[in-house]
Amino acid sequence: MSTIRLTMAQALARFLAAQKADIDGEILPLFAGVWAIFGHGNVAGLGEALYGVRDRLPTYRAHNEQGMAHAAIAFAKASRRRRMMACTTSIGPGATNMVTAAAVAHVNRLPVLLLPGDVFANRRPDPVLQQIEDFSDGTVSANDCFRPVSRYFDRIARPEQIVPALQRAMAVLTDPAECGPVTLALCQDTQAEAYDYPESFFAEKVWTPRRLRPDRTELAEAARILKGAKKPFVVAGGGVLYSGAEKTLSDFAARHGLPVGETQAGKSSLAHDDAANLGAIGVTGTGAANALAEDADVILAVGTRLQDFTTGSWALFKNPGRRIVALNVQPFDATKHGAASLVADARTGLEELGEALGTWKAPEAWTAKARDGKARWFEEAARFTDPTNAALPSDAQVIGAVQRNARPTDVVVCAAGGLPGELHKHWKAAQAGGYHMEYGYSCMGYEIAGGLGVKMADPGRDVTVMVGDGSYLMMNSELATSVMLGLKLTVVLLDNRGYGCINRLQRATGGESFNNLLRHARHVTLPDIDFAAHAASLGAKAIKVKGIGELESALKEARKAERTTVIVIDTDPLASTDAGGHWWDVAVPEVSARPQVNEARRAYEKALAAQRVGD
Repeated sequence: MSTIRLTMAQALARFLAAQKADIDGEILPLFAGVWAIFGHGNVAGLGEALYGVRDRLPTYRAHNEQGMAHAAIAFAKASRRRRMMACTTSIGPGATNMVTAAAVAHVNRLPVLLLPGDVFANRRPDPVLQQIEDFSDGTVSANDCFRPVSRYFDRIARPEQIVPALQRAMAVLTDPAECGPVTLALCQDTQAEAYDYPESFFAEKVWTPRRLRPDRTELAEAARILKGAKKPFVVAGGGVLYSGAEKTLSDFAARHGLPVGETQAGKSSLAHDDAANLGAIGVTGTGAANALAEDADVILAVGTRLQDFTTGSWALFKNPGRRIVALNVQPFDATKHGAASLVADARTGLEELGEALGTWKAPEAWTAKARDGKARWFEEAARFTDPTNAALPSDAQVIGAVQRNARPTDVVVCAAGGLPGELHKHWKAAQAGGYHMEYGYSCMGYEIAGGLGVKMADPGRDVTVMVGDGSYLMMNSELATSVMLGLKLTVVLLDNRGYGCINRLQRATGGESFNNLLRHARHVTLPDIDFAAHAASLGAKAIKVKGIGELESALKEARKAERTTVIVIDTDPLASTDAGGHWWDVAVPEVSARPQVNEARRAYEKALAAQRVGD
């Protein structure tokens, strides 16, 4: 057996550079690069190794460890999980800064390889700078925080351990069902240790997505249930996009007369003008989609994990005899709430289910009801997004302005707060991937870094990031990275002077406005933050606008700009779309001195009666 003597870090870097992806017949690097913030736990070992492969495996410098991991996660999502990135940090705060991002990837089933530095395997210099010491367990380090938010975790304490660890890591990262974050904690002395590695370990490997076909028995049962439906409804989740099944879904829905609602992750599975597409479903859903979902007797859930925003906290599907057929590549998701499982790749599963259904179609009256509901919703929704001369426009009115200035190929990126709900209802995605939302973990601060990752995945599409002032203040440093890398974004920053969304929820549950909007928080002086000046200081072009008219002009200017542009607009913290939507289970105190809370509790207890428990 031929061998080559390398350090563990050098072997790791060479291995990653040798992994390839088959993207519709084009062979590309599976790992598009490595995000790195160096410190004493990775600069000497992995830093030297990455320098040696920089022509094949680019290294990108970021400004925040969580931010760079968000960018890597967004890259994977925009690449439909067929390409990915790695992230490396030093030990201590650099490593634990990535834990939140690991949770984002875990919840959203997205591949990212995390390579935090770790303590010395030989323990001779313990405790080293930034080392966490467990008084009762000498094997614990700060990186153990990654265990619950990693699909696979390993600590590399000997150089030869990297061989099986990387093989296991690749199996997880490329598996449609197991896909998620992998953490390989790299002991800093082990990174520098040499070993005679087999040359075969560094042979080029091309990865193609596995497409699981449905079990015959499960397929027959799913077809039987659907054929018995009088009011069938499809829920399209993120798995539709990851599978590349959007055309298959459109054909399937048209052939069988099925209305479709989209989750946050599944939005853009169908074009907004597809006859079957009723838009968003659930807590932030359209009136059209939710009306049919409430009445549906069979729900075909495709590629969705059926989280509470999709199911209205399991109170949306009100038909007492309703059945769920869950088509999902992951059995864990396919068996939730008593569903009839159809474990399969979304595209393959829809193709074979369509064949099994033959010429069967939903009753025409049901399909017609869907068409009529969609038309009524568009008429109703327009009044929330139409232009206005208001000094403080609503989020929906800002969305309307961005929509009017968008091109079909554009991508809108967002994450937490009130904007995701308004975008879910109102954004009209023209092409697959045109709507990029992190709403599985609803992570504030994802937006700008996520937009950067989307732009890296598809530089030919213009990317608009919509972000509130609260999220912007939490994490904005990757604005500077976008300028540094020449990856142009348009950032629309809505300043409602606080956490407007959670303030509305606070009031809706009977609470008094408290500690959310800046004016309701403890203060001596209210901050008057100049977001435009701040963005300009990071190298972006920055524009402060007054009202929707100036916003539309600024959006046109931003499209022509050569670098990232941040457009700041003041907005109303209280206004939101009061059409569509659905109840969401947020527990209200059983007792309170405030009558508003007691009134909210009575409404809450009434709503609880609609929840489906135990199925």
